[in-house]
Amino acid sequence: MPEEQAFSVLVKIMFDYGLRELFKQNFEDLHCKFYQLERLMQEYIPDLYNHFLDISLEAHMYASQWFLTLFTAKFPLYMVFHIIDLLLCEGISVIFNVALGLLKTSKDDLLLTDFEGALKFFRVQLPKRYRSEENAKRLMELACNTKISQKKLKKFEKEYHTMREQQAQQEDPIERFERENRRLQEANMRLEQENDDLAHELVTSKIALRKDLDNAEEKADALNKELLMTKQKLIDAEDEKRRLEEESAQLKEMCRRELDKAESEIKKNSSIIGDYKQICSQLSERLEKQQTANKVEIEKIRQKVDDCDRCRDFFNKEGRVKGASSVKGVSDEDTDEEKEALKNQLRELELELAQTKLQLVEAECKIQDLEHHLGLALSEVQAAKKTWFNRTLSSIKTATGVQGKETC
Repeated sequence: MPEEQAFSVLVKIMFDYGLRELFKQNFEDLHCKFYQLERLMQEYIPDLYNHFLDISLEAHMYASQWFLTLFTAKFPLYMVFHIIDLLLCEGISVIFNVALGLLKTSKDDLLLTDFEGALKFFRVQLPKRYRSEENAKRLMELACNTKISQKKLKKFEKEYHTMREQQAQQEDPIERFERENRRLQEANMRLEQENDDLAHELVTSKIALRKDLDNAEEKADALNKELLMTKQKLIDAEDEKRRLEEESAQLKEMCRRELDKAESEIKKNSSIIGDYKQICSQLSERLEKQQTANKVEIEKIRQKVDDCDRCRDFFNKEGRVKGASSVKGVSDEDTDEEKEALKNQLRELELELAQTKLQLVEAECKIQDLEHHLGLALSEVQAAKKTWFNRTLSSIKTATGVQGKETC
C-alpha cells in the first residue's frame, strides 16, 4: 500500500473508529475500556474474574497493549490482519470479543497461576500459542461467536463515569484542585514545549524553503541560459542545414553537368574511334589491294621475262640479274643498242618496283599513325573518365570533410 493511503487509513481509524480517544485526557477512555472488560469478565468468565481479584491482577496490567496497539505488539501478523479486518467492519468493540476469546481459551492455565505467573503467561506463553494458524483461526471463530451488545457496553460506561464522579466527590477538593492544577501545569508546559518546537520547526522550514527557493531560482536561470543556448544552436543548425542543402543541390548539379559532359565526350570519342577504325579498315583494304596488285604486276613482269628469250638469260628465277660469268650461249655479236635497251627496261622495272615498295611503306606508316591516334584517343577517353571521377570524388570528400568538421 502506498504511504499516502496508509496514512489515510490511520487517520480514519484514529478519528472515525474512536481509537484516538484512548490516548487523550490521561488515558481516561482507556481506563473506561478496562472497566468494561472486567465487567464483561465478571459476566462471561466469573471464576477467572474472581481469581484475578484474589491475586490482585487488574486489567491494565495485561490488556493495555491489546487496546493501544490492536494486538500488534506480541501476536503474529496473520492473526492481527483478521483482527483489523473485523475492526474495520464492526468497530472498536471487536477488541472486547478478541480479549474475551483469549481469556476463555487460556482460562484453565490462568486459574493455576499466581500474580507473577499470570503476567509471565500473558507476556510469553499466550503469544506463542497463536503462532499456529489453526489456533488463531479457532480464536477468531470464538470471537465472532461471542455476542456483546452495545447497550451493555454503554451501561458499563455509565457505571464507570458514575463511579469516577463519586470518587471525585469523596476526594478532598483541595487535593483534587491541586492535582488538576498539576495536570494543567504539565499540559501548559507540554504545550509551551510544543509551541517552541513548532516555532523552531517553522524557522527551520522557512530557512529550508528560502534555500530551496534560491536553488530553484538558480536552476531556473541556468535552464533559461541553457534554453537560449539551445535556441541559438537550433538556429545555427537550421542555417547549417540550409547551407548543406544548397551545397548538396550545387554538388548534384555539378555532378549532373560533369556526367553529361563525360557522356558527350564518351560519345564524341566513340565516334572518333569509329571513324579511326573505319579509316584503318579502309587503309588495310587498300594496302591489301595494292599488295595484291603489285604481286600480280610482278608476276606479269616475271612472266614476260620468262617469255622473252633474250631476258631469260639475264634474270634468274627470283628476278635478280645474273652475273656475266653465268651467262652462257650469249652471242658476242649482240650490239650495244640491244644492251642499252635492256638496261633501260631493267631500270624502269626497278623504278616501278621501288615505287611499289615506297607505297607499301607509306601505307604501313599511315596504319601506324592511325593506330597511334587510336591509342591517344583511347587514353584521352580514359583520362577524361578518371578526371571526371576524381573531381566528383574529391568534391564529395571535400563536402563530407567540411560537414564533419563543422558538425564536430
